[in-house]
This record gives sequence, structure tokens and C-alpha cells, in this order.
Amino acid sequence: MKLIVLSVLSLSLSFFSSSETLPAASVSKEMDPPNIIVIFADDLGYGDLGIFGHPTINTPNLDRMAMEGQKWTNFYVAASVCTPSRAGLLTGRLPIRSGMSSDRRRVLFPDSKGGLPQSEITIARALKGNGYRTAAVGKWHLGHLSPHLPTDHGFDSYFGIPYSNDMDKVEKTDHFTLADEERYQAYNVPLMRDKEIVERPADQRSITRRYTEEVVNKINEFGKDPFFIYLAHNLPHIPLFRSAEFRDQSLAGIYGDVIEEIDWSVGRILQGLKEAGVAENTLVVFTSDNGPWHVFRNHGGTAGLLRGAKGGTFEGGMREPTVFWWPAGIQPGVVRDMATTMDLLPTFCALSGTELPDDRVYDGYDLSPLLRGTGKSGRETVFYYRGQKIYAVRKGDYKAHFITQLEYGNPTAHPVTQPPIPLENSPTVLETPLLYNVAVDPGERLNIADDHPEIIAEIRAVMEAHKAGVVPVENQLEK
Repeated sequence: MKLIVLSVLSLSLSFFSSSETLPAASVSKEMDPPNIIVIFADDLGYGDLGIFGHPTINTPNLDRMAMEGQKWTNFYVAASVCTPSRAGLLTGRLPIRSGMSSDRRRVLFPDSKGGLPQSEITIARALKGNGYRTAAVGKWHLGHLSPHLPTDHGFDSYFGIPYSNDMDKVEKTDHFTLADEERYQAYNVPLMRDKEIVERPADQRSITRRYTEEVVNKINEFGKDPFFIYLAHNLPHIPLFRSAEFRDQSLAGIYGDVIEEIDWSVGRILQGLKEAGVAENTLVVFTSDNGPWHVFRNHGGTAGLLRGAKGGTFEGGMREPTVFWWPAGIQPGVVRDMATTMDLLPTFCALSGTELPDDRVYDGYDLSPLLRGTGKSGRETVFYYRGQKIYAVRKGDYKAHFITQLEYGNPTAHPVTQPPIPLENSPTVLETPLLYNVAVDPGERLNIADDHPEIIAEIRAVMEAHKAGVVPVENQLEK
């Protein structure tokens, strides 16, 4: 494992290199199972946080969280759009294994009848079986009808919206005007408490603040009992709304306002943990479901130096800014090993002493050695699915693209490359795959396929072996 220790000196941030590994964090073997909070943003780009390089969006709480914890630079999601990405996080399995991906309908909609099958084991269901109290807050998007709701999948309670905040749109006016005029009534999105609708349309101007209050209330309610809280913000997915206190506060405009309120939320939750006396033994993970939505101009984010965006399989669509924080349990630093949201389930189970049934294939790995600074990740590959097809595979430092297609957005998401590559609005199966060394070239600008046919052959063999082990199941998104 490679780490760079982060330190605070005289109110400034100072970065310095470390040896190959650092001493493990001082963690007592008698430590109680940790509380766990996952904070999942929606459509946040790799370059949207201060700690990940944004020059004008102010994120002091996330920056401090990374300084005190771990900043992960090669952390991926299971898919580049909402529904399959969330399924992958909660189940530790690629969404194709649960029927939660589709080439025809890439996410669930208000008219969808399907959702996450009852046969799946979520993080909440697994931990609840080991004595954890559980709560889901925010965007669900894994089925808005029972038996697909959070309380059907191991969560003791739920407060949030059941799908994306731009759905149930009842006005033809463009998203930009509606956001500028704060016309949240244009989106007839329901706000739910458990299985009941308690507000419709949801007033999205105060939604981040209300989600935050719900999480802090749950922390206090749970007391000293071990708990798992899943907070899935429905922002910065368009339409953008923020509370009055954050209006016009950011140098980065309305998008910056939204991110800075999410950062405030993180700070308030960490403060709530400290006030409740449980901060030391609480693991908090912050990441996002997929990359930025480029088509929405200054209402969308940036993938920084990465290429691509939401909906696509270039790095910007699936590599996410990620921070782990756990004062009593992890070795601070920068982690460069590959990991994914699917690794969270086995990691949480390992840390809590929870056993998972061995009757299914899991696509995640236990990250606890990385958290504690004692070992490396077991992950050597990342599969970049778009719908039900593999478009690209990363093995080690090398990533091969076998199919290319424009993501959600426009061609400007792709910087100029030499030589030019085919990018179409429909899938293009490449006779000669593209190959990039994404350690040297994370922006995927220099195609080195001609120099390394043996690496392409090796990656292709890994892909074919994986595909042979995928068993077809009923498609939930096409119901």
C-alpha cells in the first residue's frame, strides 16, 4: 500500500511522502464493532472538492476529514449511473448479478415496477442480523414500491425521496430557470417516511438540511448501540437547490453553493458524532454514485484531470472522490490502491464480525488491511459496465476499452487525443481496443495499444473469464 501522510502545520496543509507502508493505527483488539456511516453524493465529479483539487469550491469539513483520515485516489463505483451504482454499493455485487442494470432503461423511473430483489443481502440486512440498528436517509432509487423500499431491505427506518429529484417534472420550463427561480414545485417528487408519503412535492430547498438533521437525530436515538446509517444526498444531481444560508455563498456559483452545503452537512454530522460521544469508533465514508453530468453546464461538476463524465466508462464517469474517516481505527494517509463501492459490504462485515452467506458471488474485497495500514487491497481489476455490457477493464495500471460510446453530455467531455478515437452516440465495438496506463495517464489521452498487444490479450482473457461466470437473472429495470 502506498500512502502520503497529510499533516496540518501552522494552519496550512503540508503534504510529504512516506515509506511504502506506515505503522498500523493503534487499534485495540477489544474495540467494539464500529458504527458506520456512508455518505453518498449524487453526480459529484472527481474534481469537485477542495481536497481533490477544485480551486474555488470551499469544502473545509471534507478537507479536514481527509486530513484526519484517508483520501482514496483510485476508488470506483459499480456503474456510471444512479440505480445500478446504488445496487452495487449496498449488495457488494455487480448490478448485472441482481438484475439491476439494463441496456434499454439505464435507471428506474416513477413508472417502473421492479427494484432490488428480496433475494439480495444489503449492508443493512447483514449488519442488522449482527445487532446493528440501521437507517436510510435520502435518495433510494432502488424501487419505489414495496417490497423494494429501504424498510424492506434491512433498514429500520427511511426518510427521503424514492428516486431522482428531476423526475415527476410537471413543468416544461428548463432546469436552469427552475433552479434560478427556486421553483421546487415543478418537480412533484414525494418525500417519504418509511413507506408513507409525508410531503409532495418535496421542498428541495431545505432537503440537504433536513437530511442532515435526520442523521444527527438518529445518532442520538441509537445511543451506544452499534449503528449503520446510509445517507444518500439527491444533490448535486440537477435540479440544484440549496437553503437560504448558502445562496450565492460560493465563488463557483449555484453548483458551488450546493457542494458547500453538502460539506456543511458532513461537518454537522461529525460534530453530532462527537457530541454523542461516539466519534472515535465511527467509520464515515464519503463518496459519490457516479461522475458529473456535463450537459448541464455550470449546473454540473467537473471530473478534474480525468476524462469523461456521468453515463460513460472513461475514468471521469466511474472514478470518484472518496474519503474514509475513523479516528480510532485507521492510519491517516493517501491510499492509491484500487477499490470500489462493492468493497464496502465485505469490509464492514469484517470490521463488525458479521458473517455473510456463501451462497452467492460477491464482487467486493475486504479493505480493512488498507484502512489500518497493515496490507494491500486484494483488488486487481475493475470492470466498467455500461448497462449489461462490459465496455472497459482495468487490470493493475492498465485499462483497455473494448467498446466506446458518448456518455450523458456532449463531446466536449473528451479532450483531444492522438490519434483520434471513435466516439459515437451508439456503441462502437473496437477492432483494436484502446489501451491506457491510467497510473501515468489518468486522463486517458495517450493510446498505447500498438505497443502492448500482450497486455490487451491478458485483459481480454480476464474479461472473458468474468463474463463466463455471470448467470442471467430477471431484469428489474425493464419491468
